[in-house]
Amino acid sequence: MAARQAWQGRYVRRIAVGDALSGLAAAGVGYVVRFGPEPGTPEAMPGSIWIAALLPLVWVAAMTLSRAYERRFLWIGPEEFRRVAFAAVALLAAVGTVSWAFKLEVARGLIVVSLPLVAALTLLHRYANRLWLHRRRSSGEYEQTVVIVGHRNGVADLHRQVRRDRYHGYRVVGCFLPSDPHERLATEYDGLPVLGSFDDVVDVVKRYEVDTVAVLPSPELDGSELRRLGWALEDTSAELLLAPAVTEIAGPRVKIRPVCGLPLLHMERPELKGARRLIKETFDRTAAVVALLLLLPVLLAIAVTIRVTSPGPVLFRQARVGRDGRVFEMLKFRSMVVDAEELRPTLLATDEGNGVLFKMRNDPRVTPIGRVIRRYSLDELPQLLNVLRGDMSLVGPRPPLPAEVDQYGEDMHRRFIVKPGLTGLWQVSGRSDLSWDDSVRIDIRYVENWSLAYDFMILGKTVGTIVRGSGAY
Repeated sequence: MAARQAWQGRYVRRIAVGDALSGLAAAGVGYVVRFGPEPGTPEAMPGSIWIAALLPLVWVAAMTLSRAYERRFLWIGPEEFRRVAFAAVALLAAVGTVSWAFKLEVARGLIVVSLPLVAALTLLHRYANRLWLHRRRSSGEYEQTVVIVGHRNGVADLHRQVRRDRYHGYRVVGCFLPSDPHERLATEYDGLPVLGSFDDVVDVVKRYEVDTVAVLPSPELDGSELRRLGWALEDTSAELLLAPAVTEIAGPRVKIRPVCGLPLLHMERPELKGARRLIKETFDRTAAVVALLLLLPVLLAIAVTIRVTSPGPVLFRQARVGRDGRVFEMLKFRSMVVDAEELRPTLLATDEGNGVLFKMRNDPRVTPIGRVIRRYSLDELPQLLNVLRGDMSLVGPRPPLPAEVDQYGEDMHRRFIVKPGLTGLWQVSGRSDLSWDDSVRIDIRYVENWSLAYDFMILGKTVGTIVRGSGAY
């Protein structure tokens, strides 16, 4: 296990060196901005050079105090970046308080430039390191071994999720199923070796030095049994992960609160109303206006090209279902021949969709210019007008057809609580390559965990997805 996890120490050392270099670069820029490039400037305060020289060391110390080097906060999730931001704010407050309390002459211009810059550089290089790590993990490197403990359906669901998100760095090596006195324990399930029953978990983890034990909700592992399992695993190096019965809920919505002496999970309500929703709608419409103005030459060029290369209208109008089940007219640049809808029944036998959505990788109805604009999602740009009209949002679930809604189950109607989006979690997670179950799961995840920060994250990821053309056809 030590050899398998050696990369973690190297990774932490690398980001620590990157933090120090970020501090050095920010100190140099701050000093030059405040006092100019010439050394020994008369107006430079005596302590300014020392402040600039000590910034890398102080910054690394601030990262350490904010626990930004702890491995549980690295690799994935926003917590690492939150701690970097917290360290920058705390350090700025500390410098201000100390200089005021002891009446120290500190070059405020140096501090005002250096601290925000070192935070930005640190976030940038840590994000770059994370992308590098995710790419390596996707190719099978730097992984942690995992065993899953639970019932069959739960094991299959978690195994599928782990395989889908390989960049998280987990590799499932086996599972433990509940024993049945009337049936012999299987040797394999869902492509995984069955390593034993729940009673065998600790022995197998010790024997094979497993990195992580993921426990699913099971009646056999009630409070006392689960507590004993945790105690037994303390003698190993394995992490213990507990999957809640309610999935797809983001961390910020889940709080542990003591109730009657018990640590119970409290789920906050989704942020679907109130001031934040008003801010979202204001941002949507403002951003749509700005985007339409900036992209006007591109929109005109695409419109002219469509008009010249293919007979028919420039825009394609289609009925879609929006918030609260209301039907609206969605706009797109026309990327198919005019009679595409009439030709669809003849192509049903070659459907490559997910059982509900009709998709073809090489759809003969798509025009030559249509293939280009569909690959880079340029055909979606007229939906900025839908955002401006209030029918859609910049970020939200995919806007469905009425025929698709007729096939929805009860869970899928949850998506109509919010407006459909020009982009969304579905677009940055695979788009047309998603199965129907994955599409349902992703739409519900967005609705359940909606926040402004979540929207900004999706908007940022959309740029990379569009450039790569992932899942677009």
